[in-house]
Amino acid sequence: MSQAEKQTLGFQTEVKQLLHLMVHALYSNREIFLRELISNASDACDKLRFEAIAKPELLEEDPDLKVKISFDEKNNSLTLEDNGIGMNRDDVIANLGTIARSGTAEFLQQLTGDQKKDSGLIGQFGVGFYSAFIVADEVTVETRKAGVAAEEGVRWTSKGDGEFTVEAINKPSRGTQITLSLKEDATEYASGHRLRNIIQKYSDHIGLPIQLQKDVEVEGDDAEAADQATAVEWETINKANALWTRSKNEIKDEEYQEFYKHVAHDFEDPLDWSHNKVEGKQEYTSLLYIPKRAPFDLYQREAPRGLKLYVQRVFILDNAEQFLPLYLRFIKGVVDSSDLPLNISREILQQNPQIDSMKSALTKRVLSLLDKMADDQDKYYEFWKEFGQVLKEGPGEDFANRERIAGLLRFSSTEQNEQRVSLADYVSRMKEGQDKVYYLIGESLAQVKSSPHLEVFRKKGIEVLLLTDRIDEWLMSHLNEFDGKSLVDVARGDLDLGSLDSEEDKKAQEEATETKKDLLERIKKSLEDRVSEVRVSTRLTDSPAVLVIGADDLGLQMRKILEASGQQLPDSKPILEINPSHPLVERLEAEAQEANFTDLATLLCDQAALAAGESLEDPGQFVQRLNRLLLELASK
Repeated sequence: MSQAEKQTLGFQTEVKQLLHLMVHALYSNREIFLRELISNASDACDKLRFEAIAKPELLEEDPDLKVKISFDEKNNSLTLEDNGIGMNRDDVIANLGTIARSGTAEFLQQLTGDQKKDSGLIGQFGVGFYSAFIVADEVTVETRKAGVAAEEGVRWTSKGDGEFTVEAINKPSRGTQITLSLKEDATEYASGHRLRNIIQKYSDHIGLPIQLQKDVEVEGDDAEAADQATAVEWETINKANALWTRSKNEIKDEEYQEFYKHVAHDFEDPLDWSHNKVEGKQEYTSLLYIPKRAPFDLYQREAPRGLKLYVQRVFILDNAEQFLPLYLRFIKGVVDSSDLPLNISREILQQNPQIDSMKSALTKRVLSLLDKMADDQDKYYEFWKEFGQVLKEGPGEDFANRERIAGLLRFSSTEQNEQRVSLADYVSRMKEGQDKVYYLIGESLAQVKSSPHLEVFRKKGIEVLLLTDRIDEWLMSHLNEFDGKSLVDVARGDLDLGSLDSEEDKKAQEEATETKKDLLERIKKSLEDRVSEVRVSTRLTDSPAVLVIGADDLGLQMRKILEASGQQLPDSKPILEINPSHPLVERLEAEAQEANFTDLATLLCDQAALAAGESLEDPGQFVQRLNRLLLELASK
């Protein structure tokens, strides 16, 4: 098929789903379509401005970049045109027929059918060009890429019903023109007054002129000719200067919020932001935002991320990832440097010590913003629910700011179910004589709260942090202390309560270890394939037994992560601790028959494994042993 012929193609499956969802879920907030189309047009102009640094001929005879919006009340249509970078045929098919974003299918699987909830999800995904179908029965795009001949223009047309057509056209001017044939209930968007209000509300911050059609009647002797003849004038509606270049004192909160929606393609206002200008050895301006909701691909570390980079107000890169560490990948915004060369590339960015300096400063600015936000516990909790697990990557990635990041972390504890406890809160409540921060890692809050490892801490009234996120064991491997206090896993190694352990308790354990020496050796022999050691516990008050991780061994979380990634696990066996005063342990000690002794010892070990959140290797054997024991008890 020749390129000149009209070709009908089908949308990618994900596009069909997204179109259907947008049209129905966003009906109550239809006007955002114009914000999205203007934002795309602005980006196209920014990209051309950057390309023209090296190739000024791309600007042709039209160097003044702008966006023009016209409307036709009689035919109920709206047209948006830019003279930006434009697209060729391949660009059109790739950009308007598919969604090339990793995790899109997983995102769509999260949709519930509840329009209100799904509307929020779309805000996390971003809508862009397809939002045009919220108000249009049909959308026509005519475009030509800068630098190619007029006859290489392309027309794309679709009714949003699963198909689109592509054909070659002659387009004298570069850039993109989008024409919307509006729905019968969307006539308001063919009104100059309505369009003006929307542009001023959502797009006043755009840094190039947005011009709106202004009809002026032409007088004439011929009444019919005068009625038909109109001359189109254009009126610039927005301020047309980049928002971040203005003084903070003259920018309203509403303007900051709308600029965020432009940068992030989000529906909701940001949670907070920081606008700062640096002068001196380096000169740059940053405008950084913390979103209210996590994007759908937050945990895909390879997903595009980073700030919009400008140099002397000229757009350079869309996702400049070099200015913030990976654990702050949720931050949106812009950085505009006066010092970097205009022709800077990604390779130069990665090797430039000036970038390292800016990255360090911007990282500290974000952490300061979070420090300030943490003063409002409810607001910070809202942030933490969305981004807490990502922030937990920080101590392992950013040694220089480890202590500061640690202060921003939040946990549940035996005193507080919700993840609202900071390490500073914990330290402030430590008992007299306590010199360690105690924590326990598990699969769920319910599981860790009922863990045998907590028994001695409840008895002594010592608070324990409860860690249940998948990343927590990895986090704690990089976070050994806070405010001079060691962080100790209560399920690992020897439990040292320091001065909180009475001499009486220590003496009782020594005596029990000596008097139960034969029992410990007998249990070790029965379970030699499963445990590395059997010993008397200092942890237990109510349970008969508990499994303890070796001081240098991997915990359950890390073993599961490595196992899921296909890595070979190192050989290690847990330690079994027993409570010598528990009736089941006393019954075990009194058992003379070796077969029964092995069954009962194995059951105690299985119970301890289940309490630790482990899965039994052979649940069937566990059930058989339990049944034998129950039958024996029933027969007595």
